[in-house]
Amino acid sequence: TTYPISQEEAVRGIAVSIILTFVTCGIYGLVWQYKQFQTINAWLGREEHNFWLYLLFSLITCGIYAIYYEYKFAVTVNEVQRRNNLEVTENLPLMCVLFGLFGIGIVGWAMEQDIINKWYGTSMD
Repeated sequence: TTYPISQEEAVRGIAVSIILTFVTCGIYGLVWQYKQFQTINAWLGREEHNFWLYLLFSLITCGIYAIYYEYKFAVTVNEVQRRNNLEVTENLPLMCVLFGLFGIGIVGWAMEQDIINKWYGTSMD
């Protein structure tokens, strides 16, 4: 099977990513999100997500933009699922927004990563 981005670049261990995000006080979380943006852009075949603009607007709005963006990002995850005849996680956008509103957006990142991992036939935790 040919993938738009290699498994090595796209697949991440979810538990390790969460632990590294906490141990590095969120710095690894930014790297993790950057990699997720690259992966989804490759699967979409277009530059839909710009990490640096996301980071800038999130900082300017004190995180409000990040919550909106979780919705937008999850919608494009669903788009990739539909386009590739994969199981669609219909409630993903709503769940990601709710996790963001409750200050646990990392749960949404983990859910999105689990979906990405499954595209490669892997479910790492």
